[in-house]
Amino acid sequence: MKMLQIGQLAKLSGVSGDTLRFYEKVGLLTPASRSDSGYRLYDSDAVSRVHFIMKGKRVGLTLEEIQELLEIRLEASQHSCAEVKGITQKKLDEIDEKIAELSRIRVALKKINDACCGHVDDDASHCSILEALASERED
Repeated sequence: MKMLQIGQLAKLSGVSGDTLRFYEKVGLLTPASRSDSGYRLYDSDAVSRVHFIMKGKRVGLTLEEIQELLEIRLEASQHSCAEVKGITQKKLDEIDEKIAELSRIRVALKKINDACCGHVDDDASHCSILEALASERED
């Protein structure tokens, strides 16, 4: 089996060597061995592992969640699909909460934005946006 140095792995996986070293530092990636001169050497599975990590990041998973999925993947026969789905369902629930919060923020911001005349000729001493933000009451 041909071993890859970090630069080769970086090129094949489309990430920087610094990223690979970071993944190693946080436990997502482990070199198979080191060369006589101390270079990290990775096996062919490292490319698919890095692609797995990158895909996980693209769908919004944290590195901790990716680590958990990698551990399950390593011993897949010892785990259920329900465990894996539980991780992604939890992430979906978090995203839904963030979307709901952003929607609430948007409605409130739009309300104060729409109330402002926005005239260039008017000075901001009576700006309704500033007044709304300074107001003690919640709308």
